[in-house]
Amino acid sequence: MDLSVSPRTRERLDRLRQFVERELVPLEPLFLTADWATLEPVLAEKRRAAKALELWAPNLPVEVGGLGLTLVELGLFSEVAGRTPTGHYVLGCQAPDAGNAELLLQHGTPEQKARWLVPLARGDIRGCFAMTEPDSPGSNPTTLAASAVRDGDGYVLNGHKWFTSSADGAAFAIFMGVTAPQAPRHQRASLFIVPTDTPGFQLVRNIPVMGHAGGGYYSHAEVRFTDCRVPASHLLGPEGHGFALAQERLGPGRIHHCMRWLGIAQRALDELIRRALARPIAEGQRLADQQLVQAWIAESAAEIQAARALVLQTAAHAEREGFKAARDNVSMIKFLTAQAMERVLDRAIQVHGALGVTDDTILAFYFRHERAARIYDGPDEVHKLAVARSLLKQYEARGAKELP
Repeated sequence: MDLSVSPRTRERLDRLRQFVERELVPLEPLFLTADWATLEPVLAEKRRAAKALELWAPNLPVEVGGLGLTLVELGLFSEVAGRTPTGHYVLGCQAPDAGNAELLLQHGTPEQKARWLVPLARGDIRGCFAMTEPDSPGSNPTTLAASAVRDGDGYVLNGHKWFTSSADGAAFAIFMGVTAPQAPRHQRASLFIVPTDTPGFQLVRNIPVMGHAGGGYYSHAEVRFTDCRVPASHLLGPEGHGFALAQERLGPGRIHHCMRWLGIAQRALDELIRRALARPIAEGQRLADQQLVQAWIAESAAEIQAARALVLQTAAHAEREGFKAARDNVSMIKFLTAQAMERVLDRAIQVHGALGVTDDTILAFYFRHERAARIYDGPDEVHKLAVARSLLKQYEARGAKELP
């Protein structure tokens, strides 16, 4: 399978690597210690620099100010940006805004695009996506309790949401609520654009993740919608299509996430190797001279490369034949890559010893924030079951005599 990219994309990737290493990695001590009010102006300057370097919005088409990359090319950008926590935000392709922009691009009305997509694509505003609920399984959004009831020329929204990432400072939320309780379960919910200054929208708190609540775009909020009224023109896509649109949004997102995780894993391996080479353990001996550490290095490199090959192959497959045709591979890369990243991070922390669990390196931040990679966008277990059932169905359809 041809996974080559154009000379122009190779040049942009080289430019991005230099930008990340020279401009963004040095910001990590500030990122780990400063509040959002202090950090945001610094990142705003870096965002302007990314635009000047023609690195802005790699996930969007040229007509709305993006780079117009293929899915494979976008995956490679995500890998490089993933080497540092601020990478995707500085490039304007961070979750959940990347998915929100893609939804607005594909399903927004002209008025919705003018009001929300244009400033979102420029980086003038941020958004959030309010789907997950405290008392409903996040892996099954057909069981939502949140409601959206038609009332005259608008809808009244009620619901309790959490892990609404980046709600802190967002200009709007995309709310998923039930509009037709008696309909088939995949046709009950709809999506709505809700300006966050709408009466009835409440940001309750930023939820602490392993002790750190964060702020701004790197936060996960609990929010409530209480008799929150929006005009009918804020319905995003057709009524009853909320589940389908949410799933459509997740397909490309899983490719982006997996490549970002590979960037994190490679960064962790780089830090592991640097520490192993620099850390003496006895006279004339370094950590790098220990066979166990050498095995960890080899295992980590192999796991990263194996996952990377499958992710890029899946991206090419999805781009060529659509996400439905590639859905088994999309599920496989989701749990394979998340678990590989977690193992590499764990080894890197172990090699750093006590230093590894402090914020004097980036490793502990990644470890506590990316543990959720095995949970969000569908828990690993759900994806494994989906792959297994699909394979069993395929084999049964061919008949036992044809089995290898």
